[in-house]
Amino acid sequence: MGLLTGEALWTLAVAVAVFLLLVDLMPQAALRWSARYPPGPMPLPGLGNLLQVDFQNMLHSFNQLRLRFGDVFSLRLVRTPVVVVNGLAAVHETLVYRSNDTSDRPPMPVYKHLGFGPHSEGLVLARYGHAWREQRRFSLSTLRNFGLGKKSLEQWVTEEATCLCAAFADHEGRPFSPNALVSKAVSNVITSLVFGRRFQYDDARFRKLLDLMEQGLKEETGFLREVLNLVPALLQIPGLAAKVFEGQKAFMAIMDELITEHRVARDPAQPPRDLTDAFLDEVEKAKGNPESSFNDENLRMVVSDLFSAGMLTTSTTLTWALLLMIVHPDVQRRVQQEIDEVIGQVRPPEMGDQARMPFTMAVVHEVQRFGDIIPLGLPHKTSRDVEVQGFLIPKGTMLITNLSSVLKDETIWKEPFRFYPEHFLDAQGHFVKPAAFIPFSAGRRSCLGEPLARMELFLFFTRLLQRFSFSVPEGQPRPSDHPVYALLATPAPYQLCAVPR
Repeated sequence: MGLLTGEALWTLAVAVAVFLLLVDLMPQAALRWSARYPPGPMPLPGLGNLLQVDFQNMLHSFNQLRLRFGDVFSLRLVRTPVVVVNGLAAVHETLVYRSNDTSDRPPMPVYKHLGFGPHSEGLVLARYGHAWREQRRFSLSTLRNFGLGKKSLEQWVTEEATCLCAAFADHEGRPFSPNALVSKAVSNVITSLVFGRRFQYDDARFRKLLDLMEQGLKEETGFLREVLNLVPALLQIPGLAAKVFEGQKAFMAIMDELITEHRVARDPAQPPRDLTDAFLDEVEKAKGNPESSFNDENLRMVVSDLFSAGMLTTSTTLTWALLLMIVHPDVQRRVQQEIDEVIGQVRPPEMGDQARMPFTMAVVHEVQRFGDIIPLGLPHKTSRDVEVQGFLIPKGTMLITNLSSVLKDETIWKEPFRFYPEHFLDAQGHFVKPAAFIPFSAGRRSCLGEPLARMELFLFFTRLLQRFSFSVPEGQPRPSDHPVYALLATPAPYQLCAVPR
């Protein structure tokens, strides 16, 4: 009887395992058998294609899969269906032509550990709906009110560029890494808009904030982070989230301190000093309106989104620019020649100079194309069934748009894998911008900070090259221009010498 009971239990266990396997496989089998669903590698039961993707270098994995399955292919990460879109035609169709159906974001359970609740979606990862539209309109209009696109903000960036040049000059031509100083300068532009102030470069809390942001960026990548997002039940393991996302939690704690200090110093009777004041005014107006996204929870998310996104992308691009100038001294000399002819060496650069500086504009744009700092963009999600390149992508599918496949497309760019400013010059030497230049993504979820980033890149870059000649330190090897992949594609650590001109 005991043997029969054991056999019965074994049979039951096998039956349950087979049932669970079928439950796991049936949805993906139904999709794969559909002639119009994008092709892809065969998923494993329970894991999907989780083990077939290198989460330390997802771009390489996706480029390899593209060679096998084409521009639109599918994956399954645990139970999440994913479609990866490659190439200008498919990416443009997805983000622009089908934007109404592809502008949602997939849920990100990992962010609950930071205290983000149902009323704090922010901007970057907010679901596509009323709250996101309300916050995007507010942020765009408020940034414009505080100088975006105006001479006042241009003057602020110019003054910060002068502070950055002074910090570079303090090294007196000796080798140093420019990353930290560039990050501080760019961050001060953001804090001027968000908090109405700038920090001294040696401010201890400012340095800690930027260090934690860098730590948090590393926490955003890797296999464990993806597993926690795909299997959110694991976040209930005591202490695990706090350990994995230690830097991000500490970063948010400092942001909370800054917001609290700002709230205490604010005079409601006075006009808003900055975006945080303007948001607090909207919170007061929205009291009693459950439909409004203006609340204290969302304030911290919007502020941290603007601070993080605005700082990381621009500062990373500028570190690429300086690296590429020391690797390509001939290009550096041509930029400096154009600066000398159009601006001179005394007057600070102005945005109005761009029209007369085609080569410098070409270099700035080629830095963005070659640096390719957000190669896979941010994930989207379909809000209804949608057709892309003849394939049917069901509602609720995560979409990953391979922006790198457009910025490095061999059929569009003459030298896609080489730094080549002539990509942005016509036969007469005039500046041109091809349609495949999409470093800020495209469509309704394109980067709202693009105008600010363009201003910062031009003014910081030209001011630095007006004041200094940059070179590889004597005795050091030529630094690599191959990126290090995390959430962003960053240059490998390098040093340079900044010699006053």
